[in-house]
Amino acid sequence: MRIRLAALDMAGTTVVDDGIVERAFLEAIAAVDPAGSIERSEVLQFVRRTMGQAKIAVFTELLGGDRALAARANLAFERAYGEAVDRGEIRPIPGAPGAIQALREGGVRVCLTTGFAPPTRERIIAALGWSHTVDLALSPGDAGRGRPWPDMILTAVLRLEIDDVREVAVAGDTVSDLVAGWRAGAGIVAGVLTGAHGRAELEAAPHTHLLESVTELPGLVLA
Repeated sequence: MRIRLAALDMAGTTVVDDGIVERAFLEAIAAVDPAGSIERSEVLQFVRRTMGQAKIAVFTELLGGDRALAARANLAFERAYGEAVDRGEIRPIPGAPGAIQALREGGVRVCLTTGFAPPTRERIIAALGWSHTVDLALSPGDAGRGRPWPDMILTAVLRLEIDDVREVAVAGDTVSDLVAGWRAGAGIVAGVLTGAHGRAELEAAPHTHLLESVTELPGLVLA
């Protein structure tokens, strides 16, 4: 079955992370826990394990279900990450813009999916000059739930009028990306080795392919 939509994660898959997400998480926790009662090493372990999920959901679980505190932490996170964007600290994964262009030239629609809130997502897209490079970009709030649920992928299918979920290729660097793609019924669910989770973690998750980088996806999809 021909692939007509590629749902691509952002940080770690199409956008270089370089630890910016982790640093923003630590800044956010410091903002809501100035006394340091939450062990920072435990924060990092939890953040790494839940990479790819909606940030507000991660904060809610991390902060014991306190939604008000999680909302404050999430705002602090978005502010910290946005400041990193403004300082020019983000850049595309090498070859990612060319891969996106090749997909679109091959007749494949491209949707960026992310756990970031829409303002941060759009800030990243604008900083990279990608506003007209992709067909759609979605955050958890646009779809209902974030990863590992399939909502963003299925929302992209509906908005871009894809006929069959098997016509979708999902690519991401985290276990949550792969679980979401699998739950959505995507024809290709590809883990990429440029981000948060390594080969062993991705191999243990449901997938159809493991790729060194998103740059390998056009060769797989358009073959």
